[in-house]
Amino acid sequence: MDYARMCALAEDLGAFAEGLEGAWRVEIGPEGPSLALRCRPKRHAGIVRRLREQVDRQLRATHPDHICASPHIEHPTLGRMLHPDLAVVPETALDEDGPGVDASQVPASAEVAVAADGRPAAFAAMGIAHYLIVDPRTGTIEVHSDPCKGRYARKDAYIFGDTVPFGPWLIDTADFRRYGKAGS
Repeated sequence: MDYARMCALAEDLGAFAEGLEGAWRVEIGPEGPSLALRCRPKRHAGIVRRLREQVDRQLRATHPDHICASPHIEHPTLGRMLHPDLAVVPETALDEDGPGVDASQVPASAEVAVAADGRPAAFAAMGIAHYLIVDPRTGTIEVHSDPCKGRYARKDAYIFGDTVPFGPWLIDTADFRRYGKAGS
């Protein structure tokens, strides 16, 4: 199936999901368009906000025309469209037509509490240079970098409380909170 047809199906799925309860995500993966329920604790939003604020502050020095946002990222040649929690994108890309930001314009993306199986490879295949996974269930962070032949050549592991290098940025995780840990 060609990418334009998959985008049309994804758009139809998105319209269908608007009538459903809950927060739904539409993506295009190797099997085509898919619809997934996003059920997240409030702490998810807190971590995404902290990530966004920290990277946004540092972008002024490293990528002054970029911002942190949460758009779909697409790679039409691969037939993929993913929706991370956060991506570093040129601000002007958000004013363009189309379903997503072209992956070639995205130097980094991040996700909180994802089932990591397959996700790093999908972002590596799209050429995203830096991919961060924060897992509040375990209090761990993975930083993937150096995409090569559909996978990341490097993966570095950290725990909550560490200062984490993420591309040219540093992420202070001291205020990140684990799921289910009251008072922590």
